[in-house]
Amino acid sequence: MTTSIQPARHAHSPNRRPWSRVLSLVGIVAAVAVVSAGGIAAVGAWTLASKVEANAVDIHPELTEEQSAPGIGALEGGFNVLIVAADNDANQSQALYGERDGATLNDVNMLLHVSQDHKTAVAVSFPRDLVIAHPECEKGDAMRAAPINEAWGRGGLACVVATVTNLTGLDIQYAVSMTFDAVIALTDSIGGVPICLTGRVTDDNVVYPDENGVLQHLDLPAGVTEVQGGLAAGFLRSRHGVGDGGDLSRISSQQQYLSSLVRKLKSNDTLGDFGKLYSLANVVANPEYFTLSTSLSKVDTMISMAQAMRTIDLNNITFVQYPGTTGNPDFPGKVMPTRDAADALFELIKADQPFTLGEDSQPIGTTTEPTAPAAPEAPVDPAVPADPATPTEPSTPQVAGPPVLDGVTGSTAQQETCAIPNTD
Repeated sequence: MTTSIQPARHAHSPNRRPWSRVLSLVGIVAAVAVVSAGGIAAVGAWTLASKVEANAVDIHPELTEEQSAPGIGALEGGFNVLIVAADNDANQSQALYGERDGATLNDVNMLLHVSQDHKTAVAVSFPRDLVIAHPECEKGDAMRAAPINEAWGRGGLACVVATVTNLTGLDIQYAVSMTFDAVIALTDSIGGVPICLTGRVTDDNVVYPDENGVLQHLDLPAGVTEVQGGLAAGFLRSRHGVGDGGDLSRISSQQQYLSSLVRKLKSNDTLGDFGKLYSLANVVANPEYFTLSTSLSKVDTMISMAQAMRTIDLNNITFVQYPGTTGNPDFPGKVMPTRDAADALFELIKADQPFTLGEDSQPIGTTTEPTAPAAPEAPVDPAVPADPATPTEPSTPQVAGPPVLDGVTGSTAQQETCAIPNTD
């Protein structure tokens, strides 16, 4: 085995690094888009399905056709989908993303797990600089310790699947890769996503195209704003504008965006809208935006996945970050796994055990959206004696709730949060 820790290989363009992480959490958009695109059969878009299949890739080349994952409709139980976005896409705009150079890096890595009873879902986001062991892949030997985003260059989507499987112990049957431009196309296809800010967010390091294609710097007002297209991508890219100005703050605001996106996708105005479903399906079928694994590219598979996701309550869809810490002198600027918290997280996921997050689970850079105060209780008049004829209700036995998972940050899709501006 060899150890590989190398400086990040990025171009010198000032616009490039933010775009290389634009989808750190937005990978789940791909999963939601794919499952919603199961409606392509319902709208009769069989030609779209043919385009998807023609662009599919094999993530388990070592398996025979008989051993490969069947359509989800034929599976009993849960399933796992890995969503990846790789840096260095030759088709992307150099004006927006900077010149491409160096190795291709899988800077977006998100694993979606749906439970066996299809009642809960957990989406785990892996920091791109998370230092982990890598298995042997088509283009590289095993490595004892290297950032997770080196996996793509060692064997493409199949190697990323193998690397995340090696880390988590989960069998990943399905995978999706997406491009930067998919963010703009997806938000446009559903008419935008509302985001909440506790104050004005500005970021001169972020450049995005407005509706006329003119490049703008990010400047968003306090309150709730419906963002789409380039503005949505600009918000998701912003690191210096939110929280403490770091990558974890950016992931937090992206989680907020994704929760809002899921709420909109699961609402009747999206899933019941023929035009939006068809537009969404077109985005997923476009090879400039998405590539699906062969196991996921069948129409019946997407339909079954869509049906499974539609039944999950928003309170039971949880977005979390893989637990990690920074500051290790042996790996400066990298994220080291917090093994105890990670092991606890994946033990619960493997057991399909619902869980709640601890009190300190709110990610850096976001806050729970203020809600209306609870109605005050009616005052008790001490001069009025209690009615002795009123029987005392027997106490109700307490039912043990789901375990509390400490040391992991995240939120549910039901929770409405606001991004906090960076004041430094």
